[in-house]
Amino acid sequence: VLLKDFEGFKKLFHRFLQVKGPSIEWAKINRPPEDSIQPYDRIRAKGLPENISSCLNKLAVVKLNGGLGTSMGCKGPKSLISVRNENTFLDLTVKQIEHLNTTYNANVPLVLMNSFNTDEDTKKILQKYKHHQVHIHTFNQSRYPRVNKESLLPIAKSMGVSGENAEAWYPPGHGDIYASFHNSGLLDRLISDGKEYVFVSNIDNLGATVDLFILQHLMSQPADRRCEFIMEVTDKTRADVKGGTLIQYEDHLRLLEIAQVPKPHVDEFKSVTKFKIFNTNNLWISLPAIKRLQEQNAMDLEIIVNPKTLDGGLNVIQLETAVGAAIKSFNNALGVNVPRSRFLPVKTSSDLLLVMSNLYSLDAGSLTMSKKREFPTTPHVKLGSSFTKVQDFLTRFENIPDMLELDHLTVSGDVTFGKNVSLKGTVIIIANHGDRIDIPAGAVLENKIVSGNLRILDH
Repeated sequence: VLLKDFEGFKKLFHRFLQVKGPSIEWAKINRPPEDSIQPYDRIRAKGLPENISSCLNKLAVVKLNGGLGTSMGCKGPKSLISVRNENTFLDLTVKQIEHLNTTYNANVPLVLMNSFNTDEDTKKILQKYKHHQVHIHTFNQSRYPRVNKESLLPIAKSMGVSGENAEAWYPPGHGDIYASFHNSGLLDRLISDGKEYVFVSNIDNLGATVDLFILQHLMSQPADRRCEFIMEVTDKTRADVKGGTLIQYEDHLRLLEIAQVPKPHVDEFKSVTKFKIFNTNNLWISLPAIKRLQEQNAMDLEIIVNPKTLDGGLNVIQLETAVGAAIKSFNNALGVNVPRSRFLPVKTSSDLLLVMSNLYSLDAGSLTMSKKREFPTTPHVKLGSSFTKVQDFLTRFENIPDMLELDHLTVSGDVTFGKNVSLKGTVIIIANHGDRIDIPAGAVLENKIVSGNLRILDH
């Protein structure tokens, strides 16, 4: 493994040293042609496949599982955080795929791309799915050395990952999936098992379920015009200004990430008018095409230079790539503009509040917006720093408030919620420094601002 990692890093580092200046000339950027981004409804209108199970048998599901739960104050893999009724991200994923397999008598395997940060903990947990109707495979992302920003030399003192050396390594972004999937031998194994496509998504995106209409679209293309890559995109809102977008560049669809945008154009990139859609990172990719491009060494993914400052104050850079950037290398690539419901990432405790609430109902591992919600948009929730860590967040709610009629919630400071609170319209609760606000059990807050100090103690 180490030798493969070394080869991979050498190639990436070599390319990094050669590239001077921006990888994209702003003037050459065009909007994608009409037919290169299809509305989801058009794909849905084609209906379901005649034989759903034979289509499913040509599919594998890959979840990107390299990330830790640190940003939410949790140790270990992010996929092991409980999100709903004691179910973790991984539990929900397994339930969804198991449901597909049992409903359609199919054999869709689940593949987890782990990193050296998550592999050991994830494998321990996988025991519990032994008797589920889903085959689970894992492979590991590469482990690359961080380099000193000034000298450009690796900071590692040895090959070990423990002790003072722990900070010397990093997993090089999800664009690494192509090389590590290929190197692990799993790609070939899936191809020999008759799999033709993988559906790739982030494990923390609860909206990324297997969509049978998109699958049918892929399977129904004529052999000489096989679509090798579908990127699910969705309409930008003000909250998504940083998301990567699809552009037409030198006759190819390309993913443009904010990190690639020259400084003077960042505001233009963030505008909702010029770039109307962003990448959900739900991707459908042809396995034979990955194999071909890997063997020809033809991917050439744009390098994202990610600067970090380590605990001791040392400035390092880590070179990363993004899985979606490969879209330019695949034949007949397509964007599909999907409903927002297919993008439901849980990055913060504010997101967690939404998915734990009665806004969503859980069915066979899939979260869907509750039928009781009048309008399809998700409320805007901003919880302050007292809620950042999942543990703190959970102690502040006796149970999750009713949010069916909520539009906007802002909570700041030392605030707790009693049982069966109902939040409607716009609710702003602000406890200033030194104050505390306990929202009483059964309270109904509709279009209210709450401030000051309110303590409710057991007598």
